[in-house]
Amino acid sequence: MISLQVFYEGRVQGVGFRFTVRHIAKGFDLTGWVRNLPDGRVELQVSGDEEEVRAFLDQIARGELHSLIRKQTENKLNEAVVARGFEIRHD
Repeated sequence: MISLQVFYEGRVQGVGFRFTVRHIAKGFDLTGWVRNLPDGRVELQVSGDEEEVRAFLDQIARGELHSLIRKQTENKLNEAVVARGFEIRHD
């Protein structure tokens, strides 16, 4: 089990980025959320089996969102992400 926080920079707001990430997440057995940040980045937090999480992040980075992402920063979390499935947050 692994929990990660990932920040995406680039043209990641106003282009359906969060909705696409949530759609991709439906194909994986994981828990988490994604939200826009005031500084123009998108934050994602996810927990699950390490292979599932890595495959999920790989699909984001190499899929249709690839051209929108300029930089991806990843941090390990000590606690599991609390969410119902995978959701879009607006906080």
